Amino acid sequence: MLLFVGLGNPGPKYERTRHNAGFMAVDEMARCWNIPMSEEKKFKGIIGKGTVVGEKVMLLKPLTYMNLSGESVRAVMDFYGIPVEDIVVLYDELDIAAGKIRVRQQGSAGGHNGMKSIIQHLKTQNFKRIRIGIDRHPKIPVVDYVLGKFQEPELALVNQAIDQSVKACEVALKHSFVKVMTEFN
Repeated sequence: MLLFVGLGNPGPKYERTRHNAGFMAVDEMARCWNIPMSEEKKFKGIIGKGTVVGEKVMLLKPLTYMNLSGESVRAVMDFYGIPVEDIVVLYDELDIAAGKIRVRQQGSAGGHNGMKSIIQHLKTQNFKRIRIGIDRHPKIPVVDYVLGKFQEPELALVNQAIDQSVKACEVALKHSFVKVMTEFN
């Protein structure tokens, strides 16, 4: 079973903010794959389970706020016995242009607090990730920018990246992650 984790912050205040691109990607997966999502308090998250192209999948949106995302991921992994090699984390990336994605098999947190938390709780950087570009603003401080809402022109670009992310996850269900990187990077 592959576990797809979308990072973000819970609550209406954070909906459609740049830092919630991972949540938006998981929401789109749930919609496209017809997977119902519900809150599970023991996992500190919203989860959904289903079958896509003959493969069992689980979707997770941690409700711990970004900086504690690893708590939720670890709880789901431990309960379901999901190995680290079967996890794909989707999250926002300042250093990638809006509308683009980058796929990696491993890597550092790169300053992303949600990824720092996951790396801390998994005790490894060796898990798959799809970074969704949100761009960096030259004048707005990073914290204000990532917690700001998408403007209409950039929302269209980010939605393209989210669509690409869903397609990349579908390829990951049928092929190696190397093929995903080759096709989507």
